[in-house]
Amino acid sequence: MNDWGSYLSAMTLALVRVSGMLVFAPFFSSNALPLRTKAVFAGAVAFLLAPVVASLPGAQAAISAPALVGELGVGLVYGLSLALLNEMLLFAGQIAGLQLSFSLVNLMDPNSSIQTPLLGDLFSLMGTLVVITAGLDRILLASMVRSFRAAPLGSFALAAPSALVIVRAASGVFLAAVELAAPVLAATLLVEVAVALMGKLSPQLPVMMLSVPLKTLTGFAVLTASLALWPRFIEARFASLLDMAQQLISASGARAGG
Repeated sequence: MNDWGSYLSAMTLALVRVSGMLVFAPFFSSNALPLRTKAVFAGAVAFLLAPVVASLPGAQAAISAPALVGELGVGLVYGLSLALLNEMLLFAGQIAGLQLSFSLVNLMDPNSSIQTPLLGDLFSLMGTLVVITAGLDRILLASMVRSFRAAPLGSFALAAPSALVIVRAASGVFLAAVELAAPVLAATLLVEVAVALMGKLSPQLPVMMLSVPLKTLTGFAVLTASLALWPRFIEARFASLLDMAQQLISASGARAGG
């Protein structure tokens, strides 16, 4: 880049795109990360990307309202798409908590700053641990960098079909949450059936007193055993959401280029 004006314009546009992703994306959006740390990180990434992305074919390193809105749209597509992963974990935790008789035990969620069920927080924190351990946060950043080739700087225009795709993907959160909580659901259902049969065979047994502790102990045992499947499950959902975001960016970028 030949002058500081173009460099600062490219850096500003890149900063808007990266910041839009940091607002909603898993791990990066956590309130456990200080705002200053997020700001410094976003600025450093934009500073390093500016000279590279401004030289790509089709890049328009000029600040304007459409360019700023477009860059923000790219970041929000990534952030909102991958935020569905955390919503899936929270909903799965609510389902499991209801079956384990913890539906009334609420804690403050550090990510959303709202009261959420105990197991919802547990599922969310464990999902974040899987994201960090598997390096999915680095994969997200690499995909964000590649998005500058699919949607050049300052040329992206978010279309209505992209928003509709994200809304439809949100409906899949419920199915994915049920799949994640399915082992606990099946185990607790079998316990309820077994306790009911015992109550029929022996009416003297205090089945109401046995049902809750048996469901809780069995559910925790099954949940502990199913944790080995979590990394593969979460990685698969993360990959599908990331592919969806990449396809939306590529499709919108192609329409804008055309």
